[in-house]
Amino acid sequence: MKRQTLIAVGVAVILGLIAVFLANSYLTGRERQFARSNVGTIRVAVASVPLDYGAELTADKIKFVAYPSTSLPPGIYKSVAELLPQGKRRVVLRPIQVNEPLLASDLSGEGQNASIAALLPDGMRAATVRINDISGVAGFVKPNDTVDVLITRVPIGPDGASQGNQVTDVLLQNVRVIAMGADASGQQAGAKVTRNATLEVTPVDAQKLALGERLGSLSFVLRKPGEEQNIPKVETVSLDDLRYSYFSSLPPGVQPGGAVVKPASAEQMTEAERKARLARLSQPRRAAPIVQRASAPARPSSNTVSVTRGTDTKDYEVGGYAQ
Repeated sequence: MKRQTLIAVGVAVILGLIAVFLANSYLTGRERQFARSNVGTIRVAVASVPLDYGAELTADKIKFVAYPSTSLPPGIYKSVAELLPQGKRRVVLRPIQVNEPLLASDLSGEGQNASIAALLPDGMRAATVRINDISGVAGFVKPNDTVDVLITRVPIGPDGASQGNQVTDVLLQNVRVIAMGADASGQQAGAKVTRNATLEVTPVDAQKLALGERLGSLSFVLRKPGEEQNIPKVETVSLDDLRYSYFSSLPPGVQPGGAVVKPASAEQMTEAERKARLARLSQPRRAAPIVQRASAPARPSSNTVSVTRGTDTKDYEVGGYAQ
């Protein structure tokens, strides 16, 4: 065998051994990495299909994925038996997307139906009030929106007698809507007019709503989501205020010219400012003076008739027939 052939065979053998060594090292590293990635993981139940509010949870809608044991959210389920006990059912309490973990806070109890009460935070209550297509913002209020609640009523004195005309007050601010009618998911597109709305309120606010319904009518004002726009100083609007005012038409805290001023709270007002404000609100509005315009003088009667032929116009006396 020639010398060049022997050299070529030797180089090929060496390159082959090097390739085998590199491939073996790569595969061994991948196996070790995969083994390390599976250390400290737990199988967690997640949704295999999109789930809507009120949907019944069944085994075909569940799958299990590996989650790091150090990053587990509270309320997870590790097995089908734990999630769906024998003969018991669970119902979804909010929309859940694919691969989203199934948590105890998002599902009903064993054998229970979908319940709004399970979604209430600690210390809160669900109160339902009557509305119509006007007071409910024409059906554009959806579950999980926030609203202000207005009350229109006739003031009642200490003796229980009605005083004056109707007024409108801000009863509650920044209230979350739980459900509109029987819809608690808000998945329906477009406006939907309902006759009642369920609000998430404190126990005292629930009492205010119950009393407000008996004394007058309630209306909603839809708020921008994610914005804290509570009015620190709320004023009563009466019939005397039903006229255009440049100052009242500006956003809260904005003065003419664009200057933004934080309104003072009731605690920051001095006693003189309180008395001046009460005097200004209790002072009757002065009616605008009625201006009578002089009527135009009557045109004198005439017995003249104008006749136009082409571009020529002539006047003719017709005698006293028009008298």
